[in-house]
Amino acid sequence: MSSQEKQAAVITVDGPSGSGKGTVCQLLARELGWHLLDSGALYRVTALAARHHGVELDDVEALEVLAAHLDVRFKATDGGDTQIILEGEEVTHAIRNERVGEDASVVAALGPVREALLSRQRDFALAPGLVADGRDMGTVVFPQAGLKIYLDASAEERAQRRYKQLISKEPGASLGDILNDIKARDARDMNRAVAPLKPAPDAVILDSTLMSIKEVLQAVLDEARHRGLR
Repeated sequence: MSSQEKQAAVITVDGPSGSGKGTVCQLLARELGWHLLDSGALYRVTALAARHHGVELDDVEALEVLAAHLDVRFKATDGGDTQIILEGEEVTHAIRNERVGEDASVVAALGPVREALLSRQRDFALAPGLVADGRDMGTVVFPQAGLKIYLDASAEERAQRRYKQLISKEPGASLGDILNDIKARDARDMNRAVAPLKPAPDAVILDSTLMSIKEVLQAVLDEARHRGLR
């Protein structure tokens, strides 16, 4: 554990794709005035960088080098959003398509790549605090976090949410294909040998299937207040 992590309060929010982690973490960080780590973005950026540099996803050694030297910056905007800059290029939206998401899930299953990105993720733990969004934030990256949330939802509900996001941009999007992709990604994330997706033993588990984002945010804020983190 780094000295930075000791000095900064940390709330981790882990869970599968489409559970609402990203939105909840952005709102939570804004509410608390804390820093935000979107760890999934780091894996997506690594996957996109691999494509840009012609690195195959089965070339573990090259991916490890790429991850260790990743030229990435997170830049806060006036509107409260976060811009992601890769090698001088703004890639905030480019990393959010389904292909990059699938590639990122493959990359994230590689132990050497995860190890290369570990210290970079821990460097985000700065005062006054950090909200960390990901798959293994509470189990691996910040095991001493003051509050660990595991945010879940049914695969069907998560597919519906993703479908609603995509349909205006991709009229040919298929709900069935999205559901199959989510189930495949869940299986890969939960069964990988290194840092599988699972709740930390001391995590608070929230099922957002029937909850609004506002209700989820309030539940997390209540837990943070109960633990003296607000």
